[in-house]
Amino acid sequence: METHQLWNASFLNQIIDTMADGLFTLDAKGKITSWNNAMERISGYSAQDAVGKGCGLLECSQCYGKTCPADMNRCGVMKHGKTEAKKCFVRHKDGYDVPVIKNARLAKNEDGQILGVVETITDLTELNAMKEQIDETRAQLRTSFRLGNIIGKSPAMQNVFAAIRAASKSRANILIQGESGTGKELVAGAIHYKGFSSERPMVIVNCSALSETLLESELFGHVKGAFTGAHKDRKGRFEEADKGSIFLDEIGELTPYMQIKLLRVLQEREIERVGDSAKHKIDIRVIAATHQNLYELVAKGTFREDLYYRLKVFPVNVPPLRDRREDIPLLINHFIKKGNQRESKNIKGVSSDALNKLVNYSFPGNIRELENAIEHAFVICDSNKISLNDLPVEIISNIKSRSMAENKTASIASRFSTAMMTQNLTKEALTKLLEECDWNKAKVARRIGKSRTSVWKYMKKWDIPLQP
Repeated sequence: METHQLWNASFLNQIIDTMADGLFTLDAKGKITSWNNAMERISGYSAQDAVGKGCGLLECSQCYGKTCPADMNRCGVMKHGKTEAKKCFVRHKDGYDVPVIKNARLAKNEDGQILGVVETITDLTELNAMKEQIDETRAQLRTSFRLGNIIGKSPAMQNVFAAIRAASKSRANILIQGESGTGKELVAGAIHYKGFSSERPMVIVNCSALSETLLESELFGHVKGAFTGAHKDRKGRFEEADKGSIFLDEIGELTPYMQIKLLRVLQEREIERVGDSAKHKIDIRVIAATHQNLYELVAKGTFREDLYYRLKVFPVNVPPLRDRREDIPLLINHFIKKGNQRESKNIKGVSSDALNKLVNYSFPGNIRELENAIEHAFVICDSNKISLNDLPVEIISNIKSRSMAENKTASIASRFSTAMMTQNLTKEALTKLLEECDWNKAKVARRIGKSRTSVWKYMKKWDIPLQP
């Protein structure tokens, strides 16, 4: 019997010594009676160093009280019977802190007499290191997926990011080309604010928004009396951008006269205010943008070839959203965060079918259209997730990806369109449409061009139940 008990004790000790967690025991007087191999590794104290000492040698940062009590009976674990697992630090023999999870429990025999205390120590050093590595990786991914306010992880956008970084280190003229809504102004801002002139102004002018006369005055300024209404001298946008950057959006809309004026600015780096003969030197970097193909305009003779080459010293091509579909989920999350802040909502994301529809939609309006779609969904969505029915009708009924069911619904909408447009909607027509739309009031509202509240009012008026 004694041999069997000794064998069991030996086997138990071997089990304890193979544990990854540190384990030690205290007697009723608070003296350490056992100390496994993991405790030696975690604390630096050998069993010979620890056995017979108090647990105060670990200098735990979260023990009951600021210091270990001299009397074991005053120890919190004696009073409470156990401690909850908690993160803290223990002091290594070499003097540095080790992050751990510490747990303690009072041990009693069958008669309820106190045998001592069992404590376990879980070393968090490697776990914390992994967490830091994960946090660092996430930070790197966030950095690589966005540059300023530009978001993207696709190869196409990585090329844009590389171009922005290169352009920001130079004072060369930049020509940004891309479809409307692709974020050309954001690219221009990133180039400016990451560059040498980031502390200087970036002046923005839309060349398509003003007539030739007004645009000339806006860019070059004027002197008093230059034209009717010129009551005093005024600096132009070129002078305001001195030592900084000027962003000329929709550069393809310049008239031949303004093209010549801009070419002189790029060649001479000086301007003349309207009505003045004095020249003013300027030091600016010109960033131009257009949704048009300037090379084709040059071939047609509507854009000066010499100006074209002056502008495209360093070209940056911004891809349309349909060529960077893997960026759509990132952009959706970004717009949802903006929407939550703006509308004080707590929308978590989009449903799988809505995401699939968004990712496969062509987005002729590019990022601007995607943002508008999410804003539209915020108006309609009444849950914590945007559903397919919350999206604009042009996305839901995308002809290229329209399913048979959607075709059927579109056909039904067409059948009732005349009645809807003339406001002669009948109870029978509305009931039929509700059935075909699975009683989704928001979807019906979009079909008839009215609000969801209007649908409810019609249903109440005609005693149509909210659900079948």
